[in-house]
Amino acid sequence: MEKRITFNELRKIKDSLPDGSIRQIAQEFELREETVRNYFGGANYTDGRAVGIHMEPGPNGGIVLLDDTAILERAQQLAGTAV
Repeated sequence: MEKRITFNELRKIKDSLPDGSIRQIAQEFELREETVRNYFGGANYTDGRAVGIHMEPGPNGGIVLLDDTAILERAQQLAGTAV
């Protein structure tokens, strides 16, 4: 399921995650931690891989199109911001 979100909103969710959440998400989805960080706007493609986010310039850090929302939904649950 695709979703559009601003980059600032995506970073706000990441920044509100409790300690250890990136590791937990990585384990649950059988990904490297750097790959999960890349989902939230990181750019470490040596230790992580691309995860289906597409960024377009614009207000609020630009628009991010997420190809799959599973990581976002899990992060929102862990952060207590699930919609």
